[in-house]
Amino acid sequence: MPPQSSKSPQKKRPEGERIAKYLARAGVASRRDIEAMIAAGRIAVDGEVLATPVFFVSAAQRITLDGKPVAAPTATRLWRYHKPRGLVTTARDPQGRPTVFDRLPRHLPRMISVGRLDLDSEGLLLLTNDGALARQLELPSSGWQRRYRVRVRGRVKPEDLARLRRGITVDGIAYGPIEAAVERDMASNTWLNVTLREGKNREIRRVFEHIGCPVNRLVRTAYGPFELGALAPGAVAEVAAGDLRRLLSKST
Repeated sequence: MPPQSSKSPQKKRPEGERIAKYLARAGVASRRDIEAMIAAGRIAVDGEVLATPVFFVSAAQRITLDGKPVAAPTATRLWRYHKPRGLVTTARDPQGRPTVFDRLPRHLPRMISVGRLDLDSEGLLLLTNDGALARQLELPSSGWQRRYRVRVRGRVKPEDLARLRRGITVDGIAYGPIEAAVERDMASNTWLNVTLREGKNREIRRVFEHIGCPVNRLVRTAYGPFELGALAPGAVAEVAAGDLRRLLSKST
């Protein structure tokens, strides 16, 4: 690890923005991850390794990550991606499993995901070059609904659907109201349409396991105003800039 600079936070706020926000907008990572990078001595400004995230920068300064220059933030862009099963939603996987980012076309810029879908889940995943936007869209305060088609083993009792609508606690974790409606009953499985707002880690799988109906397929069909539509598995489509501005103005 390179020695960290003794450079202290600027006493007067200069023009520019905080380093974590600036790099998040550049699509490097989330603000939290960038702060961890700074703590590890991986980020330098004008040749000096930062010791603190309380630092303001502008596009005129030279910023590097692991010694490599970081490009200035560009216009905010957003893509819809149909994530297939069997991919993890991380930039690098310590177990060597294929990632979403391994499968994206090489001409696309560096991107980060808006939330995640686990290895066995599929469907709509939003991708952006702006980490600040990703954070904004992930916050529960955004109030955005996530909609899914979910196949579970067995049949779900009406009283269990009512429990989910009221909110449920599983292994000490409180989950907010979940709207679930039966779409189709089959011999041994049931398809449901599920809507939630929080999107905690593996929330749908955990609550349906808790009521005795394990999930065996999960497809996200919408995230806020953005829909999967007819996008084929593995396909990616950019949201037009005008549509992005319009949808965000209505939904945030």
